[in-house]
Amino acid sequence: MNTQDIDFNYFLENMEAFYAEYGHRFVAVKNKNILGVYKDFDEALENTLKTEKVGTFLIQECFDSKEKMIHNFQSNVVPITV
Repeated sequence: MNTQDIDFNYFLENMEAFYAEYGHRFVAVKNKNILGVYKDFDEALENTLKTEKVGTFLIQECFDSKEKMIHNFQSNVVPITV
């Protein structure tokens, strides 16, 4: 399991506690540690890149339940004939 998978599992295991503490925010995670808490993804990325290299940390949005993390996108499918 790579570092990002470990950090993502850590986030999932603690997401409800993070939500209780931080609300609907974005957290930057590295090595099972919270690097920072931000109001939006862009702020989280910009600030975390000041101290961390790309690909070495995870940014996740906090929700009060895992079910709310799921996003469904629907679109029309148009058949293409060649």
